[in-house]
Parts: sequence; structure tokens; C-alpha cells
Amino acid sequence: MVIQSREASPERDMHSAPPRPVIRFWVRFKVQMASDVAGVRDEVDFEFLGNRTGQPYTVQTNVYARGKGDREQRVKLWFDPSADFHTYSILWNHYHILFLVDEVPIRVYKNNEARGVPYPKAQTMGIYSTLWEADDWATRGGLEKIDWTKAPFLAYYRDFDIDACAVPGPSGCTATTNNWWDGPSYRQLDPVQARRYHWVRMYHMIYDYCTDKARYPVTPAECFSWI
Repeated sequence: MVIQSREASPERDMHSAPPRPVIRFWVRFKVQMASDVAGVRDEVDFEFLGNRTGQPYTVQTNVYARGKGDREQRVKLWFDPSADFHTYSILWNHYHILFLVDEVPIRVYKNNEARGVPYPKAQTMGIYSTLWEADDWATRGGLEKIDWTKAPFLAYYRDFDIDACAVPGPSGCTATTNNWWDGPSYRQLDPVQARRYHWVRMYHMIYDYCTDKARYPVTPAECFSWI
């Protein structure tokens, strides 16, 4: 499955109007794929956590499998996402979930079912986008509060594209590894992607649940295989 969209945080016209950056608040902006099964839901998230004016924006990713989440990673973007449209993509197959920003991998979540780690692959998923209040934690641990004078808060998309198994559709689509997104070249990062991913982890990653000993005194099993 592949989902890709060019998204911009600013309030702007969808076609030709110049960008008018207005997002300098701390509303959490979230794009997710999620199932509807309460308690055992699967979910894959892109989340924009806001910033202080003039500081880099933070993107958080998270993965839920059979109701278990708390797998957050956070990256400081190397550009201002409120200034123009950028491409945010998810490649999701039987081998890994790959999060990309402008074709740069920012996260690889491997299928570690062999280690006893649930992997989201069986439930029907929907695509959602939300703007919601999270100033109790989202920006600088809740130190920065929402400036409600900037409301309304808007997010725009263009060039949205998705290629996946449709529901209803062929019953064997999700079980087979013959879909193009499961092909050999999509099962692991190529050398260029691997270099870019290491660059993100070295210079832009600011939080990884795998190294948070306060939350996880015992390192989660999936953290021993991250690329």
C-alpha cells in the first residue's frame, strides 16, 4: 500500500495563490490511517506538533498494531512546512512501513512478527486528517499554548494519491506478496535511501521511544531491527 500527498500547513488557495504562512500555534495536526475496531485498532500516523516562532517544526510518527501504540519518534524538519507544499508519503507492505518526507525516509518500522511483535496488516483501514487541541503536551512538553486569535486553523492538500487493496475487493489482495509495493526493490531501503535515513537519524531525530528508558526499561523487541 502506498499513500502520498503534497500537503501544506499554511492557509492558502489550493491552486495558484501564494502561500500565506499563518501557522504559529500549537494545534496538533494529524494525518492517519486507522481501523475502526475499538481496543485492537491498527493505526499509522503523521503528526505535526507545532513550534515556537522561528524554530523548526516537529513531525511525530506513531504505529499502532492490535491496539498497542506508544511507538513515537519525533523529527525536526529541515524546512518550514508552512511556507509551501511538501510531499509526505507512506509505503506500507508486508515487510516494513516506510515514512518519507520529500522522498527522504524519516522512519522505518519493520515487520517483526517473528519476534512476537504485532504488525498491522489484517484490518480494513480508513484515512483521516484532523486538527485538534494538544497544547498540554505537543509543543515543548506543554509549555507553549495555543494562540486562539489565529483561528480558524486550516490545512490544505493537493496531488493526493493512494494505491492499495480496495475494500470491498479481491479477497486475496491483502494476503499476497505479489502486489507491486511488495516487490524486491520495496522490501528494504536502497543505498541512497539508507544514507538519507542515517542523516535524518543523526541530525534531525529528537525523540525515539526505543531509547526512552524511563518509559521502557526493557527495550522493545522491535527496536533491535530498525532498518
